[in-house]
Amino acid sequence: MPPTIASPSTLAPSKNAAWQQRSRRHVWHPCTQSIRLEAVPPLPIARGEGVWLFDHDGRRYLDATSSWWVNLFGHAHPAINAALKDQLDKLSHVMLAGCTHAPAVELAERLAALTGRALGHCFYASDGASAVEIALKMSFHAWRNAGRSGKQNFVAVRRGYHGETLGALHVTDVPVFRDAYAPLLANAHLVESPDARAARPGEHAADVARRAAAELEALLAERHATIAAVIVEPLVQCATGMAMHDPEYLRLVRALCDRYEVHLIADEIAVGCGRTGTFFACEQAGIWPDFLCLSKGISGGYLPLALVMTRDAIYEGFVDDDVARSFLHSHSYTGNALACRAALATLDLFEREDALRRNLARAERLIGRLREGLRGMPVDHLRQCGMITAFDVREPGARFAERFHLAARANGLLMRPIGTTVYLMPPYVIGDEEIDLLVDGTLATLEAVVAPTHADHAAHAEGGRDVALA
Repeated sequence: MPPTIASPSTLAPSKNAAWQQRSRRHVWHPCTQSIRLEAVPPLPIARGEGVWLFDHDGRRYLDATSSWWVNLFGHAHPAINAALKDQLDKLSHVMLAGCTHAPAVELAERLAALTGRALGHCFYASDGASAVEIALKMSFHAWRNAGRSGKQNFVAVRRGYHGETLGALHVTDVPVFRDAYAPLLANAHLVESPDARAARPGEHAADVARRAAAELEALLAERHATIAAVIVEPLVQCATGMAMHDPEYLRLVRALCDRYEVHLIADEIAVGCGRTGTFFACEQAGIWPDFLCLSKGISGGYLPLALVMTRDAIYEGFVDDDVARSFLHSHSYTGNALACRAALATLDLFEREDALRRNLARAERLIGRLREGLRGMPVDHLRQCGMITAFDVREPGARFAERFHLAARANGLLMRPIGTTVYLMPPYVIGDEEIDLLVDGTLATLEAVVAPTHADHAAHAEGGRDVALA
């Protein structure tokens, strides 16, 4: 059954409607067709608590997407709130050019320790796209400082997403974001995605990974002298529809980058901070990149913060009296003290709550309930990586994502499908009862939007297009 929703008095005017009207009048909403704001008005959120968001009319919604993948330990977490209140009385911000402060230093130290000091230096920024651009610039500049200025090009994975500023779009291959601005962009080399859904009959996810890596190898063998770096989203290509791949791909890419003297950039903006089951996704392949980008969850979903971790040897290549060899990149709010303090409190919660271990049980319950509930439904490729679970809907009809989003609201869920892919990425504090509410609401929404046909039931009964783990 779908979750019970508290209904406000029918006699009271809707506070939501007033906020929706004001928002449409003055706010330019991201990733939104403005013409659809009447049909799909923005949901006005008044407050959050744990996994729940509450609108101005008193209805609650389970935050099934962690507010665009940023929230780790729920809304208004007491420990993070307390840390921020304490920091606010000490220092809110100071420029990091020529100054430093404890939260920035301590966060860099703790993150470096989590990599076993393989990545010993952190460069701070404000958002994920900025982190990607920093990594691209650092790679190019590092090669130039090493006397190899011909290494100016980058390799990206097809259907990969790395942000929407012009530099990040250079290595993004999602047409809806890139195509309108293509005349402004340089072209990166694109190689095949290791998406496990591309497995041929008799193949496993590792076979797809090897086939994709072979295409990269052919490119590097021919063009490595002009290539600075390969950029990948480890384990999950999120924005293209939660395309998941075997860790073997990362191992092979790391070996190829070493062999052909090319940097490896790991974009862990969406998949880092425990989303895939380990704190860093790269850990599951037993490798470290040359540059690792973090954002989104690193501050617990509280404040904008991004960073690029890199090897000490790369950092040392910029230490020089010649200003042209220095990395003179900057953001006004680089290393913001409040954001860094929120990140430190978030790291504390990972340790105090043994979050990664507890997430194993949460993920198992989630996939088990979905596997059972989706039987006979018109879906393919039920898949999971850590706290990311997804499935694809067959023959969804027009405006599927929009219709699903609205129906999910009616079932007390905040969900936003990517194309025909429905995904669940809840905060790490979700309990068993809330997992059941999430699954029940998801199934009710799917039934309302794409009712399974008799043919789908027959196909399932005969062993047709069943739900399968990728």
